[in-house]
Amino acid sequence: MLSHSEEVIADLKSATTGFDLIFSNELEKAEELFKTRDSALHLLGSGACAFLQAALSLETGLIAEALELLGQAEAGAKRHLKNSKVLKQTGRFPASTEWELIYSDCVILLGLTQALSESYMGYLQCLAHSRYAKLYKIVFPNGIDAYDTPSASNASSRQGSLLSVAAQHVLSSPATPVSTVSASSRSSGFFSRLGLSRAATPSGATTPTSTTVPAEDGPIEDLIVSGTAFGHGIFNLVLSLLPAKVKSVVGFFGFNHDRKLALRALAVSANGSDVHSVFAGLALMTYYGVVLLMSGYQADEKNILKQYRVIVDKLETKYPTGTLWILNRAKILRMSGDAEGAITVLQAGLAPDRTSVFLQADALLVFELAWVFFSQRCYEDAAKTFMHMTEVNTWSHATYYFLAAGCQWSLGNFEEAQRLLEATPAQIDKRKIGNKDLPTEVFIKKRLAFWKAKHERRTGSEKDWVRSISISPAEEMAIFWNTHGRITPEVAQAHIAELLSLSPPVTLPSPISSAPPPPTTPASDAQAQARPPLDTPDELALRALLLGITHRAAGHPTEARRFLRDAHARHARIPSTGSTWIGGVALFELAVLELREAHRLEHGGEHEHEGESGGTSSPSSSEEESVSSSNIGGGGAAGLKLRMNALAVHDGSSQTRWRRVLKEAEALLDSAMSLSGSEVDLSSRLESRVAMLRDEIGLKREMLGGR
Repeated sequence: MLSHSEEVIADLKSATTGFDLIFSNELEKAEELFKTRDSALHLLGSGACAFLQAALSLETGLIAEALELLGQAEAGAKRHLKNSKVLKQTGRFPASTEWELIYSDCVILLGLTQALSESYMGYLQCLAHSRYAKLYKIVFPNGIDAYDTPSASNASSRQGSLLSVAAQHVLSSPATPVSTVSASSRSSGFFSRLGLSRAATPSGATTPTSTTVPAEDGPIEDLIVSGTAFGHGIFNLVLSLLPAKVKSVVGFFGFNHDRKLALRALAVSANGSDVHSVFAGLALMTYYGVVLLMSGYQADEKNILKQYRVIVDKLETKYPTGTLWILNRAKILRMSGDAEGAITVLQAGLAPDRTSVFLQADALLVFELAWVFFSQRCYEDAAKTFMHMTEVNTWSHATYYFLAAGCQWSLGNFEEAQRLLEATPAQIDKRKIGNKDLPTEVFIKKRLAFWKAKHERRTGSEKDWVRSISISPAEEMAIFWNTHGRITPEVAQAHIAELLSLSPPVTLPSPISSAPPPPTTPASDAQAQARPPLDTPDELALRALLLGITHRAAGHPTEARRFLRDAHARHARIPSTGSTWIGGVALFELAVLELREAHRLEHGGEHEHEGESGGTSSPSSSEEESVSSSNIGGGGAAGLKLRMNALAVHDGSSQTRWRRVLKEAEALLDSAMSLSGSEVDLSSRLESRVAMLRDEIGLKREMLGGR
């Protein structure tokens, strides 16, 4: 008869085989294996399998299945935990520690699954669970600094920056990870008895030299060490990424965040060989990918990419057929500026002759491929790929239709664009989460109504209303995915030329020549032809915003700054029912611009001298003219004065310049958030991006010595 430890090891070995099958795309085989035993580990494996599929697809049926299986695993782990309390300690941890961990895994996965279905109870379930903090004290009494991570170098300056930022699942998916809370503070918050505190661990804190990390552990010890690091990291990462309304409640209970510690804990786990190391690697890859795409500026991008590659290399070597590593390999290429390489990797990952398939992960490959095609202005391929998403994923077919329609519009296929846009509302009605439209779908409904009303105002009819669209719907939606932030200068110049061709003409200078205007209206419609394509404050502000973003991508920061200020200044003229999101996003993009320019100058770039004076030009009475933007604080933010030349550096050192830029960027972000709110389209995305950028600002300040 097997001893308790031998039985646990046997179950662990079997369950680990099942997880190996999951990560090798052999989901059916994994599910069958998990059914061969009724141990809590096997039930957890079944639940984790369903959780991964649900998290990647957001399909309600899979979410319900995951909740049921994880509930069964939780009950089983709880029984084992109770029974193990009477056993004698045989390893270096108390006898019940492994069951504390497994039970904690069940609870955190249950909470995250609840969060997938937009349930705040899921977040609260994660928060109410104290066991990871308790385990952290037992397993890492002196902290985790003595433990290795999958670092590609020993650069101490990036110890935290590798680990510092956000994700919402922004993909469009579930909740995102976040920061960490200290387990060592004496603060007296409501949860202080759990080892969580208001005070974060000091960034410069070091581990006592007496800390020792055992050279060899058995499988149970590996499970405990890797699992505790993973749980502590993901618990606090989730905590830091809570929605604002939940964060306000959490703050009352005394929680604070140290995202750097959370990410380091995940890195410690990722360096192990236990199954938790794979989940930790997934969490870090998701986080890095979101940060590189969405934050706009990274204090140490080179090292983020280095860490990202190390983790992908490790997992891809272990599971060469795994779709998730293919996805992240492509993301690294895209973020590194090799879009063609990313396309090659993604197409190979979707090849029809593959021996194993992970359908929910495949959908992510398709979505990534669509965006890379789009970023290269390969609109025909992008349209087909966005529509392919409707065959492989149930998330928001309306969004896929909308994006595909925008691609068709850019190709001049107006009839197909109108067909897709007219079919979009029906797609919204087919699927609702909690009887509510998704944020992207709320945005889509407003844009459809806007274009129809514009066309009727201009022509007296809604017939062929797609021809009154003046800027591609997909280009507009792409702002929320920050797709233009990683395009090449050549692609950016093509965008700029098209935008400059629209009338009324812009009066701000640009080094790029305009392209021939697109034929967006029927030649026979003299009334419509007599009006400029852009005839509302919304459209003029949107063009200015896109011109600001694309001029920055094209390497023209001075012009980018002018256009972004212009976009923000037009915010006051946009009606409350219009594109009120533009003002806040423009301020965010200004903050990104100033940070990126400071980085460029720090690394030897020459500052441009293009005649920016210290003030603003007089606003014209004409709508076509640039609007004064000397007061950037609009929307209730009092008196924030933006200097016209934020990066004039002739009178100061690099550190002096950085202190000024960091302070100004934070002020811009404060003002951006003052223009956001639940009534503003996709405000949660801006909120997440602001949180990520604030983390990078904090990291840069730390790299400068805390100044």
